[in-house]
Amino acid sequence: MTQAAAALPGARAVRRPSDAWQNWGRILVVPYLLIFVIFVLYPVGYGLYLARDPHNYTRLFADPIFFRTAINTIIFVVVSVNLKMIIALGLSGFFMQTRWWIKIVAMLFILPWAVPSIPTILSVRFMFNSEWGVINTLIFKYTLKDGPNWLNDPTIALSLSMLMHIWKSLPFWTLILLAGRMAIPGEQYEAASVDGATRWQKFRFITWPSMKGIYLTSTILSMIWTLGDFNSVYLLTGGGPADLTHVLATLGIRYLRLDQIELAMASIVVALPFVLPLVYVMMKRLSK
Repeated sequence: MTQAAAALPGARAVRRPSDAWQNWGRILVVPYLLIFVIFVLYPVGYGLYLARDPHNYTRLFADPIFFRTAINTIIFVVVSVNLKMIIALGLSGFFMQTRWWIKIVAMLFILPWAVPSIPTILSVRFMFNSEWGVINTLIFKYTLKDGPNWLNDPTIALSLSMLMHIWKSLPFWTLILLAGRMAIPGEQYEAASVDGATRWQKFRFITWPSMKGIYLTSTILSMIWTLGDFNSVYLLTGGGPADLTHVLATLGIRYLRLDQIELAMASIVVALPFVLPLVYVMMKRLSK
């Protein structure tokens, strides 16, 4: 077949890349492989090596802070993800409007997601400082009463961390769901309007069936990212007061500060049963 094709008038021989170009390709890949081995494969392997001793998990489970951290993590993920995705679904419908001022509101709405996390969260931490923070200063100015100890109360501090997480990540998920809404043909809504459908009926029978897949996929991905959210908790509360607001993403830092590297690695390994099933479900959904 190759000889016949070459014999045809005007046919051009297929040129294969030379060995020199193939060698250059291999050489250019080497730096990326080295970065992957040094900064990904080696740290992960070394961490698993340090966490291999079963005695580490006995010590970890004997620490009362660990069980408080596990409960905090469940509360943090369940509350934050559900509130975030429900609000994002509602806001995606709001930003579907074509009024001119919606674009201005959308630009301001995206800012929390666009600005860097560290200075933003540290600024919020300063605002909620119980002694010289802006919030308590205003409360005392207008009521002549001291404000709450925002970051010294475990319940309030963890709640503020969840609100911080929702505030920072809400614009991203709103944009994702907004893109899903925009993919729905407008003719379906026009036909529903002709039939006299209400807004709720349009959402129930048109919007939700069309967006259910992207909503569930986004929720699973959001759970994975929320489990790994370090900044919202550690930068705002530092795990305090008395290490009572730690989540699994920040617990390792506590053990590193106590010079207990094995327990730090064990706390990360313990988080894998929470993450791996979500990753598996996520990949299964993407494969479809």
